[in-house]
Amino acid sequence: MHLQDYTLTRRLLIVDDEEGIRTMIGDLFTEDGWQVDQEEEGKKGLKAALSADYDLVILDVSLPGTSGLEILQSLKEQKPDVPVLMITGYASMKNAIEALKLGAYDYITKPFDLHEVQKIAEHAVERTRLIHENRYLKDQLFERYGFDNIIGLTPSVQQAYVLATRVADSNASVLVLGETGTGKEYLARAIHYQSPRADKPFVKVSCAALPETLLESELFGHEKGSFTGATARRIGRFETADGGTLFLDEVGDIPQPLQVKLLRVLQEKKFERVGSSETIAVDVRVISATNRDLKKALTEKSFREDLYYRLNVITAQLPPLRERRDDIPRLVEHFICKYNKETSKSVEGISPEAMAMLHRYPWPGNIRELENCIERAVILCQHRMILPQHVLLSEDVSVPIPSPDRRDMRALKEVEKEHIVHILASCDFNQSKAAAILGIDRKTLRSKIREYQLGTEIAS
Repeated sequence: MHLQDYTLTRRLLIVDDEEGIRTMIGDLFTEDGWQVDQEEEGKKGLKAALSADYDLVILDVSLPGTSGLEILQSLKEQKPDVPVLMITGYASMKNAIEALKLGAYDYITKPFDLHEVQKIAEHAVERTRLIHENRYLKDQLFERYGFDNIIGLTPSVQQAYVLATRVADSNASVLVLGETGTGKEYLARAIHYQSPRADKPFVKVSCAALPETLLESELFGHEKGSFTGATARRIGRFETADGGTLFLDEVGDIPQPLQVKLLRVLQEKKFERVGSSETIAVDVRVISATNRDLKKALTEKSFREDLYYRLNVITAQLPPLRERRDDIPRLVEHFICKYNKETSKSVEGISPEAMAMLHRYPWPGNIRELENCIERAVILCQHRMILPQHVLLSEDVSVPIPSPDRRDMRALKEVEKEHIVHILASCDFNQSKAAAILGIDRKTLRSKIREYQLGTEIAS
């Protein structure tokens, strides 16, 4: 599905048996840049509306033969998104109300103000644009978070997502466990967008980011004056997520006093805003995630056991990236495609030497760190392939380097030689500039030029 380009000429169909009205409205919209078509008979008008894409249909209620209401009903059954503006007389207001019930956008009564018609038309077109845009964005979300888009052949990853497909249609609470950056939020969104709640909100709350008072207000809302700084009523995330899914990220960091209130919402689906005695009922599915050891927290009495079992109806465990290294090539390919689109680059892949670096690295930041790494590499890459010099890894992490292999060493030297030649050429063989870009001094650069036999005249 693609978003319609609303900057193109807009099309109007006028269906009215009075030539004077058709001409008056048609001239106004033509002057405003619209393409205008006219029909005087209802059946011909319906045929025209169904055979072409119109941004607006202006339809008279009182037509000879087939009535405007019958035309409206048939049109809305087959093209429900087309906005229809009905024309009616004062004597047929009952028909105008019936038209609204059948799906008309609005109605105008004779005699009418042409500028008012113009204003209503603009509102109708904008509303349709927003409907199409919202539908497009939802389709994109459904596609992005489809289970068939999951990257991972590691059994533990497959197991987590198979479990997610089985529970998506239910209302069961899901607890997602895993280190930071392993994709816990992605899994939560996939469950939501493949569930019957997909058309309703997905609302995220980071439980570790806020102090207790603010977190309570964030979750449940507050009334004006309920505490210092509460200058207006605030709707909490539970109310916002009504009908949809609430994702509690880092749920293990919720303070104990709030754990009691959270438990009640899960049990009774009811709560009160801070500073209010009014009980609010909500229908919310809760998916929570944490990188903490909640079983240890139970032993230490820092997390309520009854809340743990309410949250943990279904458990999904996501492994760290270092335990699923076979998935790295597929993830890299996915991120290269993603950032090619975002940066208008055309990087075709990654060299074996650069991939070997990614395989050796322990990835303390997991998939999130890998994505950041590939994003930087795509930006820095000036070749068809991502090379080792484009892969910037944290120097603070000790990387286990296997014993050197002669084939690897020769390959790395070839990569270095190619890079030096490229930098020299881009600087018109100005050694001072090239050395600065390479991060070495001029003496070292001259030594490399001689080592790789790039020409005695260049090394001089």
